Amino acid sequence: MSEYDGVRRGKLILKGHDNKSRKRKHKKSSHKEVDEEAAKIDADALNHGGWWLVQNLEDIKGCVAIEWGGAYVAALDSGLLALGPPRGTDGPAPEEILTAVPAGSRSVAFKSGYGKYLSVDQAGHIIARSDAVGPLEHWEPVWENGKTAILSGLGTFITIDEDDSLIAKNKKASDAEYCTIRSSASRIVDTKSNVPSEERGNLDEIEENYVKKFQKFQDKKLKINQDSRDNLMTARVEGNLHETLLDRRSKMKADRYCK
Repeated sequence: MSEYDGVRRGKLILKGHDNKSRKRKHKKSSHKEVDEEAAKIDADALNHGGWWLVQNLEDIKGCVAIEWGGAYVAALDSGLLALGPPRGTDGPAPEEILTAVPAGSRSVAFKSGYGKYLSVDQAGHIIARSDAVGPLEHWEPVWENGKTAILSGLGTFITIDEDDSLIAKNKKASDAEYCTIRSSASRIVDTKSNVPSEERGNLDEIEENYVKKFQKFQDKKLKINQDSRDNLMTARVEGNLHETLLDRRSKMKADRYCK
């Protein structure tokens, strides 16, 4: 309510009327539920190398990965697609990262690291050999009861066959068709929230923001700690992100608050 209080004006004072101040009871906005939900999201991202769970079409943009049980769909140099090995908490490998491109009001196109778009042939095989986006390169993500499935241009759902190849043959989604779409893009931050501008974006952007804010630019070069950022994700969940960032900057000996 602090921002509201800053612009709120008092009542109009009319001649002959007393302006008696009245105490207003403000409802305390509870952030407990929001904080708990954010912690769950961050914990899930922490277990997947910082790649967070996509739950709506608007978030499918930029670098994404399609996951089945801890393993990600990988593009091969032959133009075929297959399920890669389990990645644990490392997140997808470079060949398992796709680029999502809007392709209509309800669909997207996926481009592999080899610059080819994913498409489905009439037999239901999924390949990445197209240079342009047509009807067979359109994919429609569907969410229902917290589960995700991806519909092809043939009206069939993506799944993995017994050879770990990507296919789309079933017109109804079952457990075999349920997958997870993950993104590494910056999540949208409410500009009216109390989150500082330095902390808006992913962890790479946050660290760079604080380095720019506090670094002594003696040689006009940005000095960012190149050590693994895994501890930053943990620190964010545990609530000591600032201290961890300060420790990382202190190792560079370029921060005005670090000795």
